[in-house]
Formats: sequence, structure tokens, C-alpha cells
Amino acid sequence: MQATIDHWVHIDEQRIIKDGSPLLSFNADNETAASVYRNMGYSYPKFFKMDLLCQWAWLGAEVLLAQDGGTLYEGIDKTKVGVVLATGKGCLDADKKYLESTATIASPSLFVYTLPNIMLGEICIRHGFKGEQICFVNDEADAEQIYFWVNDLLQNRGMEACLCGWADAVGNERKIKFYWVTKAGKGPAFTPEHIDII
Repeated sequence: MQATIDHWVHIDEQRIIKDGSPLLSFNADNETAASVYRNMGYSYPKFFKMDLLCQWAWLGAEVLLAQDGGTLYEGIDKTKVGVVLATGKGCLDADKKYLESTATIASPSLFVYTLPNIMLGEICIRHGFKGEQICFVNDEADAEQIYFWVNDLLQNRGMEACLCGWADAVGNERKIKFYWVTKAGKGPAFTPEHIDII
């Protein structure tokens, strides 16, 4: 059975696009995650404790998973939802802030965000996902790698759906490309070529 990309979201310095339709355009390159959060009308107080990477990844997941007043995963056992994400710069912003804090007293609240995979944890906590999870740190997005691991989770590890993609956020730069992949959806076939095209 061929897995499919049922939905996707792309966030960069200018806009948020879901399934090819613009949702929000930014007025400037320095649009903050907090201002986008407020503009989208979200209510999740823990958002403001997160580091920059987690905030943008969280926003990408929120936009992707919202569906007509519900969520894409309604009716799916959350123990069968996997998450496969990759990043290039990881938690570089949090690393710098944590290093600065060590000049006086190292900040435990910053330390937790010095691991790139914490973005998976924040997304999974928010949505209750309990399936397999993996985070890669690569120089650039690798569609073949994402394809291999997501396909393995869906075909061999009992997952029914997977949130996957690429997340980077450092300073005013951000690039979030997330995909919702299922075993039998109606979108384009889940292939490395379609990942790159979308």
C-alpha cells in the first residue's frame, strides 16, 4: 500500500502556506513566533517558555494538524502516530542563551531546550502522540532519509500516520516544511520526489 502526503505546511520569512493556499503573510522579515501565535488565535501558555525552534515547529504542527474545527488525527490511535523531523541548525539560539547564562548561574529552564529533539517532545505533548519518534540533525533537508524512516514506520512498525519534515529557526530565519503522511490517504504518493516538489 502506497503512503500518501495528505496535507502539508510551509513557513518561511514571508508567509505560512497550507496545502498550497496562503494562510498568513508577514509584513517584515523579523516577524516573531509570538506575534504569529497571537495572530492565529492560539491559546497554549507553555508556548512562551519554549525556545525559538520549538515555537516555530509547534506553530507548523498546529497549522498542519488543524482540520475544520478538529484535527487530522481524529479517529487515529495516538500510539500509532509517529513523528520524524530533521533540523540543520537545531537549537542554536537556545545554546547561545544557555552559554551566556553560565557566566552567572546556568539556567535549567534554558538547558532543557539545548537538545534539538525537544521540538518533538513539545509537539507530542501538545497533541498526545505516543508513537515512534526520531530527530535528525543534517546540513540540509534530506528527502530520502525522511522517506526511508517514515515508510518504515508505516509499513513495518505499526504506525497509521506520521508527522514529518524539516524545521530550522535561528534569529529571523525560519524554514518549516511539515507533511502529514498516512497509509491510505487521497494526496500525492509519499515519495522523495514529492517531498522535494512540495
